[in-house]
Amino acid sequence: MSLLSGQPAVQQLVLDISGMTCATCAARIEKVVGRIDGVERVNVNLALHRASLAIIPDKTSMEHIESKIEQLGFKVRKRSSFTSKQELPVDADAFEIRRTGMRFMISFIMMLPFIWAMAKHHGFSSSLWVPDLIINPWFQLALATPVQFIIGLPFYIKAFHALKNGSANMDVLVVMGTSAAYVYSHYLMFHPSLGHVGHAAHEASGMGQHAALYFDASVMIMTIVWFGKWLEAVARKRTLGSLQQMYALRPVTAHVVRGGQEFRVPFAEIFSGDLLIVRPGESIPVDGYVVEGHSAVNEAMVSGESIPVDKQPGDRVISGTINTNGVLKVNAVEVGGSTTLAKMIGLMEEAQTSKAPIQRLADTISAVFVPIIIALASVAYAIWYLFLEPGEAGGALEKGIAVLLIACPCALGLATPTSILVGSGRAAHFGILFKEGKYLEMVPRADVLLLDKTGTITIGVPQLVGVMALNGSESSLLRTLAAAEQHSEHPLARPIVEAAKLKGLALPDCGSFAAIPGHGIRANVEGQVVLAGTRRWLLEQGVPQLPAFSRIERWEQQGCNIVFVAIDGVWAGAVALSDTIKPTSRKAVQQLTALGITVMMVTGDHRSTAEAIARQAGIRHVYAERLPEGKAALVKALQDQGSRVAMVGDGINDAPALSAADIGIAVARGTDIAKAAADVILLKNDLNGLIRMIHISQSTMRVIRQNLGFSLLYNAMAIPFAVSGYLAPWMACTAMAFSSVTVLCNALRLRRA
Repeated sequence: MSLLSGQPAVQQLVLDISGMTCATCAARIEKVVGRIDGVERVNVNLALHRASLAIIPDKTSMEHIESKIEQLGFKVRKRSSFTSKQELPVDADAFEIRRTGMRFMISFIMMLPFIWAMAKHHGFSSSLWVPDLIINPWFQLALATPVQFIIGLPFYIKAFHALKNGSANMDVLVVMGTSAAYVYSHYLMFHPSLGHVGHAAHEASGMGQHAALYFDASVMIMTIVWFGKWLEAVARKRTLGSLQQMYALRPVTAHVVRGGQEFRVPFAEIFSGDLLIVRPGESIPVDGYVVEGHSAVNEAMVSGESIPVDKQPGDRVISGTINTNGVLKVNAVEVGGSTTLAKMIGLMEEAQTSKAPIQRLADTISAVFVPIIIALASVAYAIWYLFLEPGEAGGALEKGIAVLLIACPCALGLATPTSILVGSGRAAHFGILFKEGKYLEMVPRADVLLLDKTGTITIGVPQLVGVMALNGSESSLLRTLAAAEQHSEHPLARPIVEAAKLKGLALPDCGSFAAIPGHGIRANVEGQVVLAGTRRWLLEQGVPQLPAFSRIERWEQQGCNIVFVAIDGVWAGAVALSDTIKPTSRKAVQQLTALGITVMMVTGDHRSTAEAIARQAGIRHVYAERLPEGKAALVKALQDQGSRVAMVGDGINDAPALSAADIGIAVARGTDIAKAAADVILLKNDLNGLIRMIHISQSTMRVIRQNLGFSLLYNAMAIPFAVSGYLAPWMACTAMAFSSVTVLCNALRLRRA
C-alpha cells in the first residue's frame, strides 16, 4: 500500500506470448486475464505477440497470471531489458520464420501428388499421364494423414484450448474445415456408394470407380495456411524493423578506463561516472559528456538529420549515436535503463502495447466474428444438402468448409496494431516518441495548438541583440560591461560576456563585485565604478535622469530585456537582450496554420515581450502573463468550447497544461516533469517535429482505415461467393492467407511516410 495515498501499489508488467494466431486469441487472453482479481489493466498486441499488464502484487502474482495464460494454450515469459544482441526479439522472429517455412515446405511436398492427380479434372491437362499410385485412395490417405495430424498438430492443440475456454479462433476454423474433409473422405473409402463421382473420382487399375474424396482439400488447406503464416512471419519481422534497429544500436560491450587501464566490459556493467573510450564506427553506449577528443557524431537516431555533429570536450553525447571519425573519451552520466536510447525503446514498446480506440472496435468485431462464421457455415451446408443439392453431402461440405476458411478475421485483427507499430517506428526515426499508440489516432483530431514561448518558439537563452553607447564606442562599452558581469550569476550576464568574447574583446579584471538581487550589479573595472541594471535602480543610485532615445523605445516595444549602464555615476549607455525565435519557428507556424490548426501562444512572460515574439513567429492569438494554473485553465476553457487542444511546452510551469490537454507534447531538452506529463516527446528541439508528427499520424490513421475497410469489405464480398459455391476450399484458404499479408504489406508503406 502507498503510505501517501492509501491506494494499492500498481506494478507494470510486459509479457511475451507465443502461439497467438488471430485477433480472437488476443481477445481471449484479455478476457481471461482481465477477470483475475488484482489485474487492473491488460492489453494484448497481436502484431508484437506481447501483453502489457497493470497488476496489484498484493492480490495476484506473476506466476498465477502465467499459469492462466498457459492454460489457454499459449507460452509466456516475462519480458526483461535487453543487454545483448543475442537477446533481441529478432531471433524469435527468425525462429518463427524457419519453423513455419519448414512446415510449409513439408506440407507442400506432400501436396504435389494431389496437384498431379487433379490434372485429370481439367480439359487443358486431361491428357497428362497420371500414375495409378497417386490416384489410389490408400496412397492419398497415407499422404494426407501426417499432414493432417502431424503438420497440423499445432492447430489441433490451440483449437482444443480455445474450445476448452469457451471461445473459437482461426485454429478452430482450420481444424473444423480440414477435419471435416479428411474424416468424410476416410468414411467414403469404406462406403463408396454414399459418395458422388465428380470432385475426385479416379479410375485406378483393378479398382473401378471411387467415390469423390476430399483428401486433396484438407492437404491443400493445411499447406496454404502454413504458407500464409510464413508470409506473415516474414512481414512481421519487417514491421519490427524500427525496434530492431534501436536494439542494434545498443552495444554488447564497451571500453571502460578503470584504474588507469582500459577494460572491455559488458554493457550491463557500465556505471555512472565511468570513463569510456569510443572509437570510430562504434555507437556511444551512455548519455554523458566528452572529456577528451574531437569527432563528428551521427545523431540521426535522435534528430533524423543525417549530417554528423561535431563534438569537443564539454559537449553532450547521447546513447545510440554513432562516432564517425575521432576517438572520444566520454564521462558516463546516464547508463542502462536511464539512457536516452533505453527510454526511446521503452516508449516505443509501450506505444505498441496500448490500444487505440479504433483498435478496440476491431477487437470487439473480431471477438464475435468466429462464432457467427461457424453458424453461417452450418447454414450453408444445410441449404445445399437439403435444398440446392439434396443428399449431396460432399458438395454441401465443400461450401461449408469454404465459408469457414474465407471469413477468418486474421486481417481484421492485424489491421490496427501493425499500422501503429510501423507508424510509431517511423516517427521514432525522426525523433518523435509516442508514449501510447492511441495518441497516433488523437493527433490528427487536434484543431488548436498552444505553444509555450520560451524554449519552444524561442531558443530559450537570451542573446545580445543591441548595444548603444552614449560616449565612446559600442565595443568599449561592451568590454567594460562584460568585465563587470563576468562574475555575475544572473541569466543575462552570460550572453553579455559571451558576446564580448565572440567579438574578440579582452576582458580586464574586475576589482570588486556586488550583486543586488532584482536590481543590478556594482563593480570596479580599471578603476571605474560600473553600475548595470534597471533604469529605476540607476536613478535611485544617483545617476542623472536618462535621456529618451528612440532606439531604447524600440527595444522596449520589441520586448527586449534592457540593461542600463552608468560609469562613475554618469549615464554611459545600454544593451538589449532578447530570447530570439528559432529559425524554423515561423515556417512551422505557417505550415501548421495551412493544415487548418489554430496556433496560439501561451506564456508567463510580459505581454509586450510575448506580442513581439508572436509577431515574429506569425502567431495572432497570444495569452501572456499566465501562471501554470492559468495555462491549464486556458486549456480547459478551450476544451469547453469544443476544441481538441494540443499543448507544446518544456518547463515545469507547463506540466499542468500538458496534463490537461488532449495531447501533451514536450521537447526533449525540457524538464523531466514536463516530459513525464506529456503524451508525445520531440527529441529534436524545434517545431518542425510537429509537422512531421501530424503527417505521420495522418498517414497511419489513413492506412488503418484502409486496412479495416479492406478486411470488412473482403469478408462482405467473399462470403457470398463461398456460400454460393464459387470458391473451392483451397481458393478460400488462399484468399484468407493473402488478406492478412495484404494488410501487413499495406502497413509497411508507412516506412516511407
